[in-house]
Parts: sequence; C-alpha cells; structure tokens
Amino acid sequence: MKNRLILAGTAVPSLKVADIDYNTEQIINLIKNNSECGAIVFPELCITGYTCADLFGSDLLLDKAEDALFAIARETAACRGVTSVVGVPVRFENNLYNCAAILCEGRVCALIPKQFIPTYSEFYEGRWFASGKGMTGRTIRLHGESIPFGVDILMEDPECGAVLGVEICEDLWVPDKPSTHLSLSGANIIANLSASNELIGKQEYRKALVTQQSGSCYCAYLYSSAGPDESSTDLVFSGHTIIAQSGTVLAESFFPDQPFVSTAAVDLSRIMHDRRHQNTFESAEGEGYRKVRVHIQPVRKPDVSIDELADLLNDISYPIGRNPFVPSENLELRERCRKILRIQAQGLATRVKATKISNLVIGISGGLDSTLALLVCAEAKKLVPDIRILAYTMPNRGNTSELTYGNAHKLMALLADEMNEIPIAEGVRNHLDEIGHSPGYLGEGDSAYENAQARMRTYILMDTANMKNGLVVGTGDLSELALGWCTYNGDHMSMYAVNASVPKTLVKFICHAYAETCENEELRRVILSICNTPITPELIPNEDGTITQKTEEKIGKYDLNDFFLFYTLRYGFEPSRTAAYAMRAYPEIGRQEIISATKRFFSRFFSQQFKRSCLPDGPKVGSVSLSPRGDWRMPSDASCRMWLDDLENCC
Repeated sequence: MKNRLILAGTAVPSLKVADIDYNTEQIINLIKNNSECGAIVFPELCITGYTCADLFGSDLLLDKAEDALFAIARETAACRGVTSVVGVPVRFENNLYNCAAILCEGRVCALIPKQFIPTYSEFYEGRWFASGKGMTGRTIRLHGESIPFGVDILMEDPECGAVLGVEICEDLWVPDKPSTHLSLSGANIIANLSASNELIGKQEYRKALVTQQSGSCYCAYLYSSAGPDESSTDLVFSGHTIIAQSGTVLAESFFPDQPFVSTAAVDLSRIMHDRRHQNTFESAEGEGYRKVRVHIQPVRKPDVSIDELADLLNDISYPIGRNPFVPSENLELRERCRKILRIQAQGLATRVKATKISNLVIGISGGLDSTLALLVCAEAKKLVPDIRILAYTMPNRGNTSELTYGNAHKLMALLADEMNEIPIAEGVRNHLDEIGHSPGYLGEGDSAYENAQARMRTYILMDTANMKNGLVVGTGDLSELALGWCTYNGDHMSMYAVNASVPKTLVKFICHAYAETCENEELRRVILSICNTPITPELIPNEDGTITQKTEEKIGKYDLNDFFLFYTLRYGFEPSRTAAYAMRAYPEIGRQEIISATKRFFSRFFSQQFKRSCLPDGPKVGSVSLSPRGDWRMPSDASCRMWLDDLENCC
C-alpha cells in the first residue's frame, strides 16, 4: 500500500541577530540532524534574525543572507527527500521582501514573499519590507540561477501526494488568509514561518488560529516562530511551534531549549479523504498557481506492507487511540456522554411532539443497549413531561439468565412509568411447532430457533404499541448494524431507533458515565452491574441460569470491530491500512489474529448491508453513521472481494 505518512518538523535554531555565519551553521546542522523529516520549517527571517530593524538596509547583510541561502542548500544536498523552508530577506526590483525560501536536495526551489506586512503596535515591518501581494508569475535571478518568485507557488511531490504551500506570520492573522487559497488550490501542507512576540494570552489565541485553519482547510499546518535568542530589547519571543492536522494539534512546544526541533507524523491519506468527502471543499483556484517539483519523503519508504506500516507506526510512536469513538480524557468523556444523551433524547422528544404519541414502548433485556435506550427515554421525559415509559421484559425460560432477568426488573422499577413481564417461551414454542421446527434448540446454526425469539419480542412490542397508542423505541446500536448482529425484522426494527448511531464501545461508556454521575445509588449499582455483564443475545439455552452465549466469541471483540468501523467509514481506509493501525493500537493481540478479525469484519460488513438499507429513523450523534438516508448508501449485493484481496496482497 502507499505510505502517506510524512514526518513534519518545526525548528527553532539557536540564533545571533545579524550573525549570518552562525545562523547558517545552526540551520544546516538542524536539517542534517533531522534528515528523516519530509518537510522542516524554520522561523521567519531566521538567516538574519527577525529583529535586525534598520540593519535590513545594509547591502552587506543582504548580500551575506543571499550567499547563506545557497550555502544551506549546498550543504544539505545529501539530505534526500527533505524539503526545508527558511526565512530570508530578498531584494527584487527596487524593493526588499520578507521571504520564505524553499530548499530541496541542493536547490533553491522557490522564493515566496510575505503578503501582509504589519505596521502597528510593536511591528514596523513596513519600514523595511514591501508586500508581496499580487506578485505572481515572476522569476528572480540569484547566483546565476532563475528561481520562481511570487505568491502563486505551490511545492509538489507527485509521488507521495504532498503539496506544500507557504504563508508568513501575519498572513495567518488576517481575515482572507493566503493559506485558504493555497489549500483550495491543492496544498495539503501549509508552512508558516513566524516571528510572533509573546504576550499574555497570545499563545492560546495563536494556537486557536493554527488549529482552526488546519481544520477548515483540511490540511497539515506547520507553524514555527522565532525563539528567545531573537531579542533582548522590548520584545520577548517564545519559540512557539505547532504541528496541527485537520483541527487537531499533534505537537506543540513553548519556550523550548534551543536548538530545538519538534516532529510529528502527518497523514496525507486522512487529509485526502476528508477533502473528497467534504464536497463543499471546492478546488477552483488551482489554475492560478505554479507547481514547483520537490521531494517530500514519506517516513521510511513509499510503499509498505501491513507489517511494515505497523512497525513504522510503532517506531515513530504514532498516536492511535484504542477506542476512537471514545474520548481518552475522563472529564471530556463525561461531557461527551452527556451531550450524546441530550442529542438522543432531543431526537426522541421531537418525534414524540411530531407524532403526538407520548407512550414510549420499550423492551428491556438487562443488557447495555436497552439500558441506554431506557436512559434516553428518561431524559426525553424531562423535555416532554407528558411522556410515559411503558417497559416490557420478555424472558424465555431456559435462555434468559438470572442476572439479566434481575437487572431488567430493577432497571424498569427505577426508570419506567409502567413495568411489564411477558414470557415468550410458550409463544416461541407454538410458533416453531406451527412451521414444523423442533420446539428445542438444534445446536450451532439453528437460526430459526434463535431469530424466532427476537421476532416474537418485536411482534409483542409492535402490537402492544398499537393497542396502547405507543411508539416502539429501538435499542439496537451502530456496531450491531455494521456487523449485521441483529435479527432482520426482529430487534432490527422499531418506530424510532435512538441508539442507531452509537457504537457498542460508546454505549458502555455512556451507561458507565451516567451511573457515576447519577444521584440514585440503587440506579448506579444496577447500571454498573449491567456494564460488567458479558454481551449476549441470550438466544440459546443457558447453563444453570448463567450466561452461555457470548457475542464476542462469535463475532470478535467489539472494541476491535468498532476500531475497524471508525477508520473504514471516517477516513475511507483500505483494510490493509486499517489492520496496520489496529496492530499499533492493540499490541497485545497477535498480528495474524488482527488480520483474521479484519477479514471477518469486512465479510460481515458487506454481506449484511440489506439490513441497513431499511433502518428506522434515529438520531445521528457522531461523525460515523450507517443510516441509508444519511451517511451510508451501499448496494446490498456489493462484492467484498477486492477488500479481502487487499489484505492478502499487502501481507
């Protein structure tokens, strides 16, 4: 598979203002010592120092700076695959420009001038520098070489797909940012050379600017600001560096010891997917930009196997969460769970108002999904006080365990307005007898026996809802829909499916968070007991009242399946890339076991689409959903052959 991981660097060199020889040596050393990077960005005017002030009028300084530029390119020529971006003052047609110089494999590839020149408060750049705004299609002659010059330049490596655009410091702080136009024209990496002095609150605002711009432009944003060596006069510089991707900060430094390079791997495959998926991200401006060829190397090698990518991710300590649907921080998790519950409850409340049906009919099994659905009903009742919750538990003697049976009754007693028990054993037995099936379980693969129970329960709930003018609230979750682990026209069906976009791993966390924050100790105990119960449909005979059928023994661990689901739907990863990411996230699981689990997931995901094509309505709560009316449209007869071949070919 293509390796689209680029190791990006943001550098803060040691610096002496106006000592170009010293600064040049520092820059060369940092590039050489970080030759594993594909792109490395230095601060604004780092060759001379940003605070040279009226020394920028000295031809001696400017001549030396131009010489230094070519010296850096020459001395780092052996760093194959590294594209460096350094700051330098450049004379062009009777003006001086604050420029970013693009260096790669011995060449000065391009010079890009700063567009927005601040002359306010502590900034006096207009005293020395002209704006490069509108400077397009130009070429500058330096050291006998013709070099593209202007703001209409993109650096491109067609092999890995990287396209680098540049803006300089103030360019980020204006409403109409150059990086916006660069991104719309194809740039997926933005470099910002900056010299932003430090003030109280400025770090947070600067970080917000970078994070927001990387998010709205779906790009990697590499920001490097001048360090503390820059000035001891009136301003203090912090060496603030930020590497962000699509709204997430990957690395940040503040007042680092110098010299310093912060690195992080940016994933171009995610950026490319987001831009294709978000079709309002228009690419209409590309014709106005020149493309200059550079080499931006991916980490290690351009093409990798599953094992090689997994090893690479491990070696660079690439951060991959085990539960991508679940926030890692406890406080954020609780807040996220509260918001999801509110979205679910608001959707249900709106449906109640629209239908004018306030009786909510819900089946309670004593498992996680029906627990969350009942909590949603209780929260919806806070929004619509007229709601009445009519809860039903429908045990099948010999299959339903004592644990789930007891928890179902406790939960209904605490949260429902009306609790009911309707045993289904006799009804299921009569039905099986009528269709000529043995009244007992025939062993592994007896889907008629298992599914008859799920359909009997849905049949009871639907008819009860008709009788009591009620609305059947569905309990099935996103993970079950992805894997097809639901009975068609059984628990697959309802009148409003509140959990339809909540994956199993998140269901458990929401229930657990609710238990830990609710003020009812009895409710807390029963929910925690349910959270600790093995996931089971209880459709086969139990052993002495204890659970026999465990879902994860049949379809694999839910957290692993949810991991596959997230990266397949959210980022469009192929199975091989998904498997490699899973190997990084789950090092305790054997790699061959992960390959087998990936195959099982994709086989089930493709074969069970027919169940997802006719889902009831339900609220979308996250970035991933399988609603046929919303996020996911797929033919039921699609072949998964290519997806399975991808796993085989990349092993």
